[in-house]
Amino acid sequence: MQKEIKHSWHFNQSPKEVWEYLTRPELLEQWLMKSDFQPIVGHKFRFIGGCNHDDKEAASCEVLEVSPYTQLAYSWRTNSLYDSKPFDSKVVWTLIPKEDGTELRLVHDGFTVLEDAVAHNDGWTRIGNKFAEHLNGVKI
Repeated sequence: MQKEIKHSWHFNQSPKEVWEYLTRPELLEQWLMKSDFQPIVGHKFRFIGGCNHDDKEAASCEVLEVSPYTQLAYSWRTNSLYDSKPFDSKVVWTLIPKEDGTELRLVHDGFTVLEDAVAHNDGWTRIGNKFAEHLNGVKI
């Protein structure tokens, strides 16, 4: 079974501009979910809402790495679709400067159940498109 999800997007914006959308809670909320995120290693935070857009906690997280404009990593704890038990995984965002903007890579690792990997892959695909829509100001 594939234990990791990988996605990549290209933006015309600089790594600094893309970084803002990954780290400022008011911008995160536009494309991902409500959050009390702070880009400080060790900070514990939650994503609220998820696919149902309700006020339930979608994921409980902790910031693991902050390298401004380069890389951001955090733990991701949510309940499995398979048995509703919590499981831990890790999300890593990597920003790669390009001549014409930024390549943004996502790796979400640590899945043990196919249903969870498939659901998260679908979610990141939708969320990534929404991210691009907000950052580029163009509907995809």
